[in-house]
Amino acid sequence: MPRLLAVDTHVHLDFEAFDPDREEVILRARENGIVGLLNVGIDLRSSEAGIRLAESHEGVWAAVGVHPHDVAEITTAHVEALGEAAKHPKVVAIGEVGLDFYRDLSPREKQREAFAWFLELARERQLPVIIHTRAAHKETLEMVRRESEKGLLRGVFHCFSGDREVAEEVLGLGFHISFCGNLTYKNSRLAEVLRFVPLERLLLETDSPFLPPEPHRGKRNEPVYLHLTARKIAEVKAVPLSEVLARTTQNAIELFGLPPSLIGEGD
Repeated sequence: MPRLLAVDTHVHLDFEAFDPDREEVILRARENGIVGLLNVGIDLRSSEAGIRLAESHEGVWAAVGVHPHDVAEITTAHVEALGEAAKHPKVVAIGEVGLDFYRDLSPREKQREAFAWFLELARERQLPVIIHTRAAHKETLEMVRRESEKGLLRGVFHCFSGDREVAEEVLGLGFHISFCGNLTYKNSRLAEVLRFVPLERLLLETDSPFLPPEPHRGKRNEPVYLHLTARKIAEVKAVPLSEVLARTTQNAIELFGLPPSLIGEGD
């Protein structure tokens, strides 16, 4: 019988939280049906580390970008360097980029400037963009819409935190949506949004080492817990878990250009 396969489209395995057992974490994920891992950069160093990780592991890919928390000192030279890094054959996306007006760890104008650079880079390189937005949904959507008017732009709003109205706009722009382990939390209202998002526009992610699903809340998250979020999605949408995993795996393959053979690895 085929295994239930999945792709974790957002991890940070280069973080020091995984220094003690990174290889074991990757192996554990693989043994539990996680056939693809997308390591997402938050700055130039992290992006380069993600590429090295992808080079040394089958089934691991990388995204390059600078998180809005870390753009205060970004220059055009950094963007150009990441543009060169994006040519690597195992780089399949630009990210994690966007706007965060909740923590405001970088000046808002600098966040806007950097996000505009990365949206343009994603469009020009024809790579999907992985978007972080918090307390800035309206402006994020406006910037994505403006860039989309210049040419094809696609991607995912990761760790979705908006309401149904925001989800409608995201879907209207042709983007995907992904939810993290906080979907499983007792007081989460995200299920109300999830019910509205069609399976063909959903991706799975853990955002490891952050936001572990129940019953692991408060501990380090890792890709092996991805199935817990998938089970919650299946419960909310009243469909079999196998359908959630099959559809989201196909979505990841199509959006990020991953090998179609991933689907057959459970045979």
